[in-house]
Amino acid sequence: MEKIDCQASQTSRKGQLAASRGNETPIAIVEDEDDIAELVGMHLRKAGFATVAFSDGSAFLSFIQDNTPSLVILDIMLPDVQGTDLCKAVRASERLGSVPVIMLTALGHETEKVLGLELGADDYIVKPFSPRELVARVRAVLRRSQARDDTGKEVKWGTLTLFPESFKACLNSDYLDLTPTEFRILQALVEGRGRVLSRGSLLDLLWEGEKFVFERTIDVHIAHIREKLGESGAMIGSVRGVGYRMER
Repeated sequence: MEKIDCQASQTSRKGQLAASRGNETPIAIVEDEDDIAELVGMHLRKAGFATVAFSDGSAFLSFIQDNTPSLVILDIMLPDVQGTDLCKAVRASERLGSVPVIMLTALGHETEKVLGLELGADDYIVKPFSPRELVARVRAVLRRSQARDDTGKEVKWGTLTLFPESFKACLNSDYLDLTPTEFRILQALVEGRGRVLSRGSLLDLLWEGEKFVFERTIDVHIAHIREKLGESGAMIGSVRGVGYRMER
């Protein structure tokens, strides 16, 4: 499995948009190490994606004022604005809130991974990494964000209503600000109609058997969903040692 090293030169790169296919929306790469940014961009372009790269957070923030990337690959340790703050900015934006975010960083401790997910990242990849795995995970995250229910039918659980076609969720007439991953988890639980879903089954559903995702990911996303449900967060029940289910 090919690996890349975290050590790379740091020449200036304010924002380079690779040749796209048609009007394809690019994947934004926010990475201050040029060798890594170039390698990530090369593998993504070989896989058919357009990319735009930024060497610092300020340039990325300027870009997203008028542009909406299809996905963001985000380093945490940047020379100006921390990647964690950039992730918060994306999640706080009404226009960008549903854009998938993958953190790509040398910070590999489990608590750091959990923090990244708690901030709203859809996935977390530790350097050094396999470019092939990165591309696979980008595809998996994009599938989750772009998937649609062909029937377009609403899914209800009490006062909670899910709209799979638009990835919208409504609780007591108020819309919830869910990421694509959070929506898919909540949808799976609601469609389970009280049946217990294990962490493993949720991982298989969301990541389609790609075993590079750890089960703690599900716990973090569940905590996020409960927080966004507010007082209704208790409708997601825990079954110790097994998983989660919807409760009345």
